[in-house]
Amino acid sequence: MARFIQLSAADNIVLVTDPFNPGDLAGAVAATARIPRGHKMAMTAIGKDQPIVKYGQVIGFAREPIAPGDWVHEHNVYIHTFERNYMFGEGLKETNVLPAAERATFLGYRRADGKVGTRNYVAVLTSVNCSASAARFIAEEINKSGILKDYPNVDGVISLVHGTGCGLDVNGEAHDLLKKTQWGFATNPNVGGVLMVGLGCEVFQIPRWMKTYGVEENITFRTLTIQETGGTRKTVEAGVRAIQEMLPVVNAHKRTPAPASELMLALQCGGSDGYSGITANPALGAAVDLLVEQGGTAILSETPEIYGAEHLLTRRAESRAVGEKLVERIRWWEDYTARHNMEMNNNPSPGNKLGGLTTILEKSLGAAAKGGSTNLRAVFEYADTVDAKGLVFMDTPGYDPVSATGQVAGGANILCFTTGRGSAFGCKPTPSIKLASNSYIYEQMREDMDIDCGDVLNGVSLEEKGRQIFDLILRTASGERTRSEELGYGDLEFVPWNIGATM
Repeated sequence: MARFIQLSAADNIVLVTDPFNPGDLAGAVAATARIPRGHKMAMTAIGKDQPIVKYGQVIGFAREPIAPGDWVHEHNVYIHTFERNYMFGEGLKETNVLPAAERATFLGYRRADGKVGTRNYVAVLTSVNCSASAARFIAEEINKSGILKDYPNVDGVISLVHGTGCGLDVNGEAHDLLKKTQWGFATNPNVGGVLMVGLGCEVFQIPRWMKTYGVEENITFRTLTIQETGGTRKTVEAGVRAIQEMLPVVNAHKRTPAPASELMLALQCGGSDGYSGITANPALGAAVDLLVEQGGTAILSETPEIYGAEHLLTRRAESRAVGEKLVERIRWWEDYTARHNMEMNNNPSPGNKLGGLTTILEKSLGAAAKGGSTNLRAVFEYADTVDAKGLVFMDTPGYDPVSATGQVAGGANILCFTTGRGSAFGCKPTPSIKLASNSYIYEQMREDMDIDCGDVLNGVSLEEKGRQIFDLILRTASGERTRSEELGYGDLEFVPWNIGATM
């Protein structure tokens, strides 16, 4: 493994792949200080206020003069607003999609609406936090009873509880987001049956929600409220009976062959480090290109974490309207953070910075690599139903549980999550595949990680690693359990975006 990497001929820094001590050489340049692994060293003199360049792109500006061999990090780098050339659609290229007969297949659950699930759960949803404990009690009663052994095609009963549902404006944005999110989970192809539990007096009224989406109760879609049912104990008993009645129907679904075009892949990164943008993220991007070739869908998200790299996506936008919608969401985030006395550079996190990431611009350039190289087909708002094939974007926060919740509400039936610092995450009902950006964290958290992408630094090509990831996506979609599923993650990671005021 090379001790340092220069990612572009235009770069004025290198990334060091193991710690440098004073005097260690990167080419002819000697380090002037100790530089941690995954961090940056200057290769040329950089004047005060001059740009720091990585990936051939600006990642920040020198806070003070930087000499060759200096450690380049937050102590001597800052960011400010600068113009980016969006060049809408100028980077479009023809996207090859394989004929149906040549596409890969997986074994999934075909639903009545034509969508295909990779898992088959019964979900206990809640309208409000006040019914969260009752929902959890219902799921626990079923899971500890042993009854699920009689239903081998059911992956489990999960309680997806949250912290809102009341104290909000029934006509406001927060209520609309929660409605969309709940409906998206209720209709996600990985869910075979739904029990919605409410308190009864909350702002989020279950009957109104059902009327909005034109749904009525049936054997696999049931509702209860604690107040009408007669209290917690009676609600739990009624909920258990409702699920017992729907289990035979849910279990009747069996895995059958389905084309990879039915996969909708959510893309996430968390606990990123200096390696993420050169190993796990571009390797996942290579897998995305393979999925798009199969006619499938990939959802890139985390809008604050493509900030500063959005111009690379607008150049691939299939239409000017798609590109402008992405820029509009960027502008919304600039305003949103300003209104709350924040700035976009509040992301990256302390852990990201310890791992070598200095600014949001640097983090974003690496994060955007998850999207591969194909055209950007559409831009969706949070929890919108994703109805386009190919690479799409969904506007979400960078906070992983909130972002992934929006993607699953949009229809994602599988998820890939890259990490360099070591994130612990799962996402029921959608299986989450964890990709380690470096071999150290893969070995350190072996029980949490599914694939080691650190070997890219040792010569494994991004194309080969992308193929490994794509093959694991197919196996996972067919039922192979991920590390996070084996550990039991996923029930508590349901976190709808609560954007409004709490009254």
